[in-house]
Amino acid sequence: MRIVLAEDSLLLREGLVRLLGEAGAEVVEAVGDGIELVRSVVDHQPDVAIVDVRMPPSFTDEGLRAAIEARTRVPGTGVLVLSQYVEESYASDLLADGAGGVGYLLKDRVSNLEELSDALERIAAGGTVLDPEVVAQLFAQRRRDPLEKLTPRERDVLGLMAEGRTNSAIARSLVVTEGAVEKHISSILTKLGLHPSDDGHRRVLAVLAWLKSGQ
Repeated sequence: MRIVLAEDSLLLREGLVRLLGEAGAEVVEAVGDGIELVRSVVDHQPDVAIVDVRMPPSFTDEGLRAAIEARTRVPGTGVLVLSQYVEESYASDLLADGAGGVGYLLKDRVSNLEELSDALERIAAGGTVLDPEVVAQLFAQRRRDPLEKLTPRERDVLGLMAEGRTNSAIARSLVVTEGAVEKHISSILTKLGLHPSDDGHRRVLAVLAWLKSGQ
């Protein structure tokens, strides 16, 4: 898997390059700001672009904005955003096009090679990966419509969907059958007003509807 990495801290950038190599990925270029990220993605067309949210010059959301621009210029590029903190608006912005192939992880999580490799594979395949801590904190802030229509078990399922888990993984986590998971997901999609015509990205749209609820 080919990766472009954007991280302004030289020490952390070099550490991530080594870590990604150990996870089986090839970092084709590592850059230090958002402008260079966009240029590098256009030049190399990687499978996934990994970017820190806060980058020069203002250290607010330059990294995220650059990742969205890069994805616009090279459609289909997977994007993994790394952050020190849970920023709900950033997660919403990342999922806004409903196309999948995106992830939002806390920096502490990337030290686990197995989890990092799994996240990159799912993002490259068009999946959606959200850090469990992001999911937990966002759920705590989202209790109004349309989520109030969901049962507690449906919220559990939606939370695992937000992490990018497959139906079989959700079934194992909740100790239920895959058939039960499929029924819960069908009910969730119906309650969120996502119809069969949206089938290609309904799981992503469900997560996006959840992130936007209550705003």
